[in-house]
Amino acid sequence: QVQLVESGGDLVQAGGSLRLSCVASGSSNSINVMGWYRQAPGKQRDLVAAISNSGTTNYADSVKGRFTISRDNAKNTVYLQMNSLNSEDTAVYYCYADPYNWVRPLVRAWGQGTQVTVSS
Repeated sequence: QVQLVESGGDLVQAGGSLRLSCVASGSSNSINVMGWYRQAPGKQRDLVAAISNSGTTNYADSVKGRFTISRDNAKNTVYLQMNSLNSEDTAVYYCYADPYNWVRPLVRAWGQGTQVTVSS
């Protein structure tokens, strides 16, 4: 089992920056992909960014050029650097971790979420 703990959410003004962190514990050596989803009030949870164990990244179109995902495998930590924030980035941000496909049970782990609020 993998446990995830996020931190870094805060209230920030439009145009500002934040860095989110997510630390994995437990069976962290079974993790392949880590990333971030976000969910705004009344909306579905959407993928923001993901990074594989080898460093391949993927971003939602809405954050390309503003957000950067990175990973420190030695620290079992994934980061999300968010720049040029706007009100549409306001949401609860959830870290997730997907295991390699040989791991059983093949279950995605989720963090508890961290609130990001951007004031205009």
